[in-house]
This record gives sequence, C-alpha cells and structure tokens, in this order.
Amino acid sequence: MDCREAGLDASSSAHRLICKSQHAILNSGSRLHLLRRSFAFCVARKTFPQENPFAVMPKMADNRTHLILENYIGGKFVPCSRFIDSYDPSTGEVYCRVPDSDKEEVEAAVKAAQEAFPEWASRSPAERAKVLHKLADLIDAHLEEFAQAESKDQGKTVTFARTVDIPRSAYNFRFFASSVLHHTTDCSQMDHMGCVNYTVRSPVGVAGLISPWNLPLYLLTWKIAPAIAAGNTVVAKPSEMTSVTAWMMCKLLEEAGMPPGVVNIVFGTGPRAGDALVSHPEVPLISFTGSTATARVITEHSAPYCKKLSLELGGKNPAVVFQDADLEECIATTVRSSFSNQGEICLCTSRIFVERSIYPEFLQRFVEAARQLKTGVPTDTGSNNGALISKEHLEKVRGYVKLALAEGGKVHCGEGVDALDLPERYRSGYFMAPTVISGVTDDSRCMQEEIFGPVTCVVPFDGEAEVVRRANGARPVGHRLVAGRGAGPPGGPGTAGGPGLDQLLAHPGPEPAVRGMKCSGIGREGARDSYHFFTEVKTITVKH
Repeated sequence: MDCREAGLDASSSAHRLICKSQHAILNSGSRLHLLRRSFAFCVARKTFPQENPFAVMPKMADNRTHLILENYIGGKFVPCSRFIDSYDPSTGEVYCRVPDSDKEEVEAAVKAAQEAFPEWASRSPAERAKVLHKLADLIDAHLEEFAQAESKDQGKTVTFARTVDIPRSAYNFRFFASSVLHHTTDCSQMDHMGCVNYTVRSPVGVAGLISPWNLPLYLLTWKIAPAIAAGNTVVAKPSEMTSVTAWMMCKLLEEAGMPPGVVNIVFGTGPRAGDALVSHPEVPLISFTGSTATARVITEHSAPYCKKLSLELGGKNPAVVFQDADLEECIATTVRSSFSNQGEICLCTSRIFVERSIYPEFLQRFVEAARQLKTGVPTDTGSNNGALISKEHLEKVRGYVKLALAEGGKVHCGEGVDALDLPERYRSGYFMAPTVISGVTDDSRCMQEEIFGPVTCVVPFDGEAEVVRRANGARPVGHRLVAGRGAGPPGGPGTAGGPGLDQLLAHPGPEPAVRGMKCSGIGREGARDSYHFFTEVKTITVKH
C-alpha cells in the first residue's frame, strides 16, 4: 500500500511523514519485523503517531510492501522512483527495497555537499568534533537496534554486530573527533634566505565515499568520520546489499547537530550511482573499499579528473606457523582469523603455511577446532557464524571448493563434508560451514584469488626463505600472521613487511595505517594517514 492507495495527497503532511519515517526498524526479541496492523490503522484513519527515528512501520500482510529506504540529501530524506530488492541472507527472502539511484540523485547530493562545504570547513576542529561525539553517543544509545538491523541485512550473527560492527562504528567517530585536534604541521627555517616555511592542511571539498557490504556501518563510518572531521563534506554510497544501517544513521544526524548537506547518502548500484559519483567533476577525491576489479574501473573513470584515490581492495592473506610456535594459541588465532564474520573480512586468513615437522598435527587440530564453530541462525547466541551475503556469493565460494577438488585437493570439513542443521525457515538461507582444504599447489586459484568466505587452505613448507617467497606469491597480499621464530619485530624477514600475530587477534581499529600490498590497494587509511588523505597540504613562506 502506498500513499495514493491510502487516499493521501502527495503534498500532505501525512504523506511527508510516511516518506520520512515509514518502515523504520525496531528490535523485537530476536528478530526484526514489521507492524502491519498499526500502520494500516494509521493509514485508514489518516492519523499518525509522533515520529521516532526507530519507530516501527512494517510489512503489509499482502507482502507487497517491504522496508523502503530513501536517499538522504541536504538534510532530508528524498524518495526515489526506482528500487532494488534487498534480501535477508538468513532466509533468502526479500525484505527491503533500496533506491536505485542514478546521475540525477548523485548530482543533487553533490550540489548539497558543495553548498554545505564553506560553512562546515570554516568551523574549528573542536566545533566539528563536538558533532561527531554526539553522533557516536546516539549510535551507542541505539546499539541494539543497529546490531539487529546489521545482522538481518548482512547475515552475520547479532553477537558479532553487537560486539564488533556497531561499537566500532561509534568509536570511529570518537577517534577521529579526538585525533583531528592533535595533528601537527611542519616548519623549516631557511636563515640563509631570511625566511621560514611552514605547512597548513585544508579540507579538499566534496569527498566521494564507497563502502562495502561485509562490515557495512563499520567501514562506512571509517570513511565518513575522518572526512568530515577534517572539514570536508561527503557523498557516500553504501553497498546496495547492505544499506539499512546507513539509512538508520541518517535519522540521527539532525539530532547530532550535523548541518544539512555535510553528510549525504545515495543508495544504489556501482554501475549507476557509484559510477556517477566517481565520474563527477566536482568530487575531487574518492575513497573506495571493495574488489580489485571494481577499483580498476574506478581508476579509469576518475583518471580524466586527476582525482585523489584511496583504494582498499582484496587480500589473499597468509599465516605462517613455525615449528616452535605455541600450537594451542596458533590454532585458536588462525581459526578466528580464517572464519570470523563467515570469512567475509578483507584481512581474513585464507592461506596457512605450516612447517612440515608439525604440519600433520596442526592440520588435525585445526580441522577439529573449525568443526567446533557453529554455523546457524544469526539471532541464536550460540551461533559463531551466520549466512553469507547473497546466493550468488555463496555459489561463488562453493565454486572454489569444487575447483580445489578438481585440482586434486582434499576437503577436510565443511562444504560437502559436514551437513548443516538449520530450522526449516532458514534452509533457503545462504549458509556455509567453515571449510578446510589441503593438497593444493601455490598456483591453484584457491591459493591465488580472494575467496571471501569461510574457506582456508593449509599447506606445508620447509624453510623460512621458502615460506617468505611463497607467502608473498599471491598478487593481492594484505595482512600477514606469523607465529614462531619468524614472527620477530614487525617488518622483519619473517613477516616481510606485514603485521605480526597480534594484528590478527582483533580487527584493527582506526589507529594504525591499514592497506595491503600489490593489488591489495593504493594509499593508506587510519589516524594520520586518513587525515592526510582528506586534506591538502599548503606551504607558506614568511620573509623576515
């Protein structure tokens, strides 16, 4: 039922209220749902309750109406005439409709961001920080609603969303609100010329931000927070598969004190909304997290405008286990680094190199530990992993397992070996158990290409020089995990420039610089690196 079916005029206050708040999200016990009766009653009476950012406006009995998202442009929710179906990965059912934005919507968002830029950039860092802190507080206040929504939209467990995604999202705003107050600039004396040079950093303008579907709000705020803290305004495009928490965050911006146009969210696909943003001549910088293939397109389409790019891309992350390593710690760590968030994290371990003398024992114990992880209903507190993002992605990940078998590999657990025990309602969901493969060569596609799912390969090695060469043998090399004598100080010969064991014990926060090597990205983000990316340096010379 839409407003016309309910007999509401498009210009009425009732229509505007529906467009602004209809179908919002509420947690009810263990799942999100839509209140059919109250909405139908309000429509029939043409009376509406007081607006609440997370009030419920739910699914109609005839299943024609789902959660409807709107773009957020210039401080207002703006409806779109085209939509994309968004699925609940745990059931395989459509539950949400996301705007299918194009050049027109992107143009409006860029214009709003341009208009807001001068006033926002003129504010002091402390004034901007106050708004970011308030937004972080509001996200924390609605943590459970956000966690339930992120789980339903992405397929991850509510526990993971509640303990990682949403707290880190709030922390991103707090961290960059604080760090922007403490950056220093450079100064150099040239006494022989009677002058002093010093630098200042200024915001660039409108930042185009494109975030992925695996850690939706977490990685969106990882980009928004440093961009606006530095004084830029933004046009952001979340993944069309996981847009709900970005839309929910928009409902908090006004209360946080964010001026209209500073943050604009345009939903849609990469080929339409994403390309329009990347190709827009008035968007001087692009921050993108996603696949290497998409990054190549972004690079090509932004090249005519010489845009500043930050590209965080896929990784084929190795772990190296030497014979003197603490196996109990290594197995617990590598199981977590391989399968957290269903393996859908860019720094998940997907190649494990084990020194040959301990290889049989490690493999046996690793498979046993992987089997202990429960893949199940995301709202079940006993589930370690939930569902993969989509049916297409599930088939892609399964395809790599079939490929490994065809290449002579052996599957020890998971796909094709261990059956999943799921309630009937969830049997059409996109679930896959943690899968361990051995017997593949280094040139196998399973060892060279990012799988981005709960699949890891375990192979033996015979010496440090050999394993460093092999670990660095994949084109996209991201984060490394080293245990045993090769660990040493980060950047030593064993790590070949990657982080050590502690790096993978928890997903890195905004403090360290993050990015991979080779085809795994260009530039760095995090703390000082983000500040430098979202600002331009100017050198000023003073004659004395």
